[in-house]
Amino acid sequence: MHDLGAGFGYLLKGQRWVARHGRQYGFGLIPGLITLVLYLAALVALALWGEDFVTWTTPFADDWSSPWQGLFRGFLTAVLFVLALLLSVLTFTAVTLLIGQPFYETISEKVDEDISPDGTAPESGLPLWRELWISARDSLRILVRALLWGVLLFALGFVPFAGQTVVPVIGFFVTGFFLTEELTAVALQRRDVDLRARLTLLRSRKTLVWGFGTPLGLSFLVPFVAVFLMPGAVAGATMMARELLGEETWEGHGDEEGRGDEEGPEAGPASVAR
Repeated sequence: MHDLGAGFGYLLKGQRWVARHGRQYGFGLIPGLITLVLYLAALVALALWGEDFVTWTTPFADDWSSPWQGLFRGFLTAVLFVLALLLSVLTFTAVTLLIGQPFYETISEKVDEDISPDGTAPESGLPLWRELWISARDSLRILVRALLWGVLLFALGFVPFAGQTVVPVIGFFVTGFFLTEELTAVALQRRDVDLRARLTLLRSRKTLVWGFGTPLGLSFLVPFVAVFLMPGAVAGATMMARELLGEETWEGHGDEEGRGDEEGPEAGPASVAR
């Protein structure tokens, strides 16, 4: 339970950090706005033509009597749209991070510099094209895993009672895990932590991950919220990545004013992430 609270705390800390760094926050909004426009266009198209698609894919129901045909196809149309929303939440972060790689790399580096005792940030040393390739490749791998979970949860949704109660809860925890993986990847990739190692690291602290990612995933269901929370989510994920790796964090850092008053690690207490 402590880790759940700690994970949520990192989510809040990230939002507070970008609130104090307006320029970084403004830059961080651009990729989210671009991705939002693309996703809204796709969802609007699905809302307009989703019923036609379901009708086309269920020719066996053409001869069904009323009201069973309408109920069946209406149910499938609703399920298709809900599944699209779930996939939107699962993939929004990956697509936004891919589009905004240079923006979020800058935010993550600034957070590292702000809270590390020596005021430095790890650097990957890779050219931008190489970082984009690794990010796209890993995001695709995560998307495949997320899709497999989505199909499984979709099938379990037909189980009476559990499909309407337990399965949605599991779905949000799964979403939270994958969201956190994508967000922490910005900081961990700079530290040369590959995908397999990242997943192992996150699984070792699942409750911490759920505390961060699950409420974030829930908030992403609210229209436009994801765009405004993404910069802070990247900042908070960077802070959490430091704890997962056991890196030292100077609690005296965290805002530009405090940093101007304190010249070194000895001016403020240091804490080592567990």
